[in-house]
Amino acid sequence: MHVGVVGAGALGLYYGAMLQRAGHTVSYLLRSDYQALNAAGLTVHSINGDFYLPEVRGYRTAEEIGPVDLVLVGLKTFANHCMIDLVRPLVGAQTMILTLQNGLGNEELLADAFSPQTVLGGIAFLCSNRGEPGHVHHLGEGRIRLGEFSGGDSERSRMLADEFSRAGVPCQAVTDLRKARWEKLIWNIPFNGLCALLNQNVNLLLGHASGKQLAGQIMEEVVAAGNAQSLSKPIDGAAFIPRMIGMTEQMDNYCPSMMIDRQQGRPLELEAIYRIPLRMAAQKGVAMPKTEMLCQLLDMEEHQ
Repeated sequence: MHVGVVGAGALGLYYGAMLQRAGHTVSYLLRSDYQALNAAGLTVHSINGDFYLPEVRGYRTAEEIGPVDLVLVGLKTFANHCMIDLVRPLVGAQTMILTLQNGLGNEELLADAFSPQTVLGGIAFLCSNRGEPGHVHHLGEGRIRLGEFSGGDSERSRMLADEFSRAGVPCQAVTDLRKARWEKLIWNIPFNGLCALLNQNVNLLLGHASGKQLAGQIMEEVVAAGNAQSLSKPIDGAAFIPRMIGMTEQMDNYCPSMMIDRQQGRPLELEAIYRIPLRMAAQKGVAMPKTEMLCQLLDMEEHQ
């Protein structure tokens, strides 16, 4: 399988490297890491064992790559205004597009530009950060849940899940992508936002009783909003929230991506992670006051 990675940050580099190590041909669309990766390869520092790829197919333009079997989209959602132009040269008659981006609205953009039948979405539970050029650090987790944008079971979603699993990435095909997206938001909305706003990693946040309480309250809002979206089965917040908090407490001082984006002066993914879910909740009559305040505070910080 020929895989084209669009958005070769910590997520794109890690999953691309895992697929390449498993024998797939992987072409990376690169910017800042172009010279380092083409000159010296890619080093993955992983909790499961480090590995090194001496040869990497890195390109500056998507046109140089051409049509591939699978487009793996790992772009930050604040770059979605250029996503279609980056993806289009990679799409042929049989190409699958899998977006592993955060939040909501990404599959819809791709489906409008190509076709709903072309698009799959995936939820990545990955703790990873970029290091110096040519290095990526896998700090924890890594599993993926993916499914068809159009919903339902499919042979190709199961095939992709199998390919990721064979590459060492635990992966599950799901029939309700919408539900999986909202389940990821239950983590993303409180921890990305609170850690970015307070400049504290997840363990420092949860080490304060008030921080843990607030994270839980925001999670409850997200559960209520998600369960108003005609999911195949309601999210059991009473069981899901403690499990997510317990998992987060084991993340060893992890800094969520939005916290790092803020530290490094990059835009924040407010539209996909906050504004779209807030609009969808409002359309169903579900209030999310703490989530809305968090979004407003992040927006104020970003525009100072």
